[in-house]
Amino acid sequence: MRAIIKSIFEPLIKRGHLVIYPPRGTALKFGVAGERPTVVVRIRDPLILFHMMVDIGSALGEAYMDGRLVIEHGTMYDFLELLAMNYRYAPKFWFEKAATFFAPILQRIQQFNPISKSRQNVAHHYDLSRELYEQFLDQDMQYSCAYFHNRTDSLEAAQLQKKAHIASKLLLEPGMRVLDIGCGWGGMALYLAQTADVEVVGLTLSEEQLKVATERAQRAGLSHRVKFHLRDYRQETGTYDRIVSVGMFEHVGTTHYPEFFAKVNDLLSHNGVALIHSIGRMDGPGATNTWLQKYIFPGAYSPAMSEVLPVIEKQTLWATDIEILRLHYAETLRHWRARFMQRRPQIAKLYDERFCRMWEFYLAGCEVNFRYLSLMVFQIQLAKNINTVPITRDYMFQEEAETAFSPFNLPVAANRN
Repeated sequence: MRAIIKSIFEPLIKRGHLVIYPPRGTALKFGVAGERPTVVVRIRDPLILFHMMVDIGSALGEAYMDGRLVIEHGTMYDFLELLAMNYRYAPKFWFEKAATFFAPILQRIQQFNPISKSRQNVAHHYDLSRELYEQFLDQDMQYSCAYFHNRTDSLEAAQLQKKAHIASKLLLEPGMRVLDIGCGWGGMALYLAQTADVEVVGLTLSEEQLKVATERAQRAGLSHRVKFHLRDYRQETGTYDRIVSVGMFEHVGTTHYPEFFAKVNDLLSHNGVALIHSIGRMDGPGATNTWLQKYIFPGAYSPAMSEVLPVIEKQTLWATDIEILRLHYAETLRHWRARFMQRRPQIAKLYDERFCRMWEFYLAGCEVNFRYLSLMVFQIQLAKNINTVPITRDYMFQEEAETAFSPFNLPVAANRN
């Protein structure tokens, strides 16, 4: 057992300090004593070690959920941060090389998302109790990357800035028809309707999100201009002046990218503009972490730009602007994780301790990945017509400055405790 632990962690941990108590015997120490972060881990089940040799991420996640791996000093975030700090400089393990070899096959299996399966995948995550999301999201219930002008920005300010940042790229005019693909709890659609005087149709596959979004539109007095539907984007018809999609593209799957962009092309008017906001990866094509795929986001995949742009090109759409947001999601997740941990007793009453450990691992793991590894967010602005979008980006900055701190007070989904 000790030999297995050494084979995994000795070549990996060069910075920070990791102490591991195996099921039997004395502690094993790696890295530099006294160097932060310092983490002490106790392994209660020897089977974890064999699982680690096959898939370390999945092994750690499941063991922590089940209480078979315990953090005795530090936090799960500290542990994952320590691993991530060292990962880039460590030699590749044999199982990582094998995973890279099989990634294309695994990717196609994971990302087969016909409409029926997409609905199941969405329900798995987004049809959880609204009270859960109210514990850690901002008041507008934005469940996607915020936009920080400064790291000292509050979560509420950064999420408002995100909506203004996206709106600035849509070139909205009063009376336009806007389609929101993957509308969540309705915050973006309501924001656009109020700030730009447009008509919005929002699509979701989550019954819980549809219920909340519809209630919010009614309370805001916007039901005549904002409509929400339980509908897959592939089933939508009509023509729209603008299309926005925030945090939905990760659920499409690479095999369905031609279908997605063909639909965007079909729904856009001749002078239409679309804005796609998605998590991506900077290190090339890969596969979704198996633990995340199993427990949090079945069917999801964050693509490399090299997997997206060739498909756009085949649709003869202009990629009129591309922006990469690097640390914004790390900061967003930092706020979510802090709020989640603060409200953990209430969340445990909604679900249980195993669920809380699962979500702590999810939030911490994602934050670490954005802060130290390969995840980022991209925003791609698309147009059919070469003349639709101005030839410089100045219009974005002017529009964003005018709307970022608009006084609109959108109704929240429910009162917080």
